[in-house]
Amino acid sequence: MNTAADFDYEAALAACARGEQAALRRIYDRDGRHLLGVALRIVRRRQVAEDVLHDAFLNIWTRAASFDPARGAGRGWIYSVVRNQALSLARSGERETGVDEETLDELAHGAQQGANQYANQGAGMDEAIALRQDIGRLHDCLVGLDPAKRNSILYAYLDGCSHSEIAERLQSPLGSVKAWIKRGLSALRECMG
Repeated sequence: MNTAADFDYEAALAACARGEQAALRRIYDRDGRHLLGVALRIVRRRQVAEDVLHDAFLNIWTRAASFDPARGAGRGWIYSVVRNQALSLARSGERETGVDEETLDELAHGAQQGANQYANQGAGMDEAIALRQDIGRLHDCLVGLDPAKRNSILYAYLDGCSHSEIAERLQSPLGSVKAWIKRGLSALRECMG
């Protein structure tokens, strides 16, 4: 059985500090499941915990050079980065600023009007009905996303914001915004069938 003693966390962090991506992968492969559990116990939602873990690994990667083995064990430092990331997010109320239910309803209403115009311009009734159904399903799928993913997608595709602008609006790391958009679009594709 692998124990913490079988893995040299300090060496892995030193390798991360030198820019060796394989070292970060080794840390993730070794402890990712347990670190996800730490985040999940704090934020209580799996999708949010996955986002926390992503952000924490970005922090581990960018801050590995600041790890000081004289001040503590590498494993403890890694776990504290994840724990602190989760606590910070929990304290901030997940930063649920941005697009609210009313905005989503307005979006759906505008899309329905577009579908009506589409039907009035000579499209077949079956096509117009299918379009209306797709719009309703898209609305339901968007509501089902967690706020960070939903807001990132809507800012990108409705407001035309760049990833950097979204990160600024949500006061979140750029890497997180990119991950939220990617995961959110994947969830939308799955939801839409």
